[in-house]
Amino acid sequence: MNRNFKFFAMFLSMALVGMSQLTAQVGKIATVDMQQLFKEYHMTTEEQEKFNVEFARIQKENNERLTGIRDLEESLRTLKKEVEDPSLADNVRQQKRQEFEGKLDDAKALDRERREYLNRRTRALELKKSASMRGLLEEIRKHIEDYAKGEDFDYVFDKSGLSSNQVPFLLYTKDATDITAQLITTLNKDAPADSAPAAE
Repeated sequence: MNRNFKFFAMFLSMALVGMSQLTAQVGKIATVDMQQLFKEYHMTTEEQEKFNVEFARIQKENNERLTGIRDLEESLRTLKKEVEDPSLADNVRQQKRQEFEGKLDDAKALDRERREYLNRRTRALELKKSASMRGLLEEIRKHIEDYAKGEDFDYVFDKSGLSSNQVPFLLYTKDATDITAQLITTLNKDAPADSAPAAE
């Protein structure tokens, strides 16, 4: 019986050592909500506002072009009535018809140019915005990495990440520390006093 007890004690000791090694291998784990970090980072707000101003400027220019085209369309409606007026002499109606066709071509060309301009400017600004947002995400990622090294974390998982089925990748982590709040504080330590989180 004494021999059995010694064997059990040795087995238990070995099991505890194994569990200790397994725990050591797993390491210190943290989680972070990248969506929240990105939304509440003051630079995200500043960049979003800057691009909102640019998009508004493009829309204003588009509206100004549309106003010119609408004026031309009003002129076309007046000319069309004159072309269809039977009281006018044939030569006058023919002249009005030519004027109508010329202005119609002008209106079509102006509208085509407006649409091309709008698409070109909008697309260029969207690409610029995407590059800017990717840059901000890289800044945040580097900040997380530096923070994790400073706090001696072995792994940091993004708990906001979703699979193709819209299910969170990270369903459960035991003893994981959520460092989102601390990272928001350190990311925004140099933020202007009047900055606010970006709107969704």
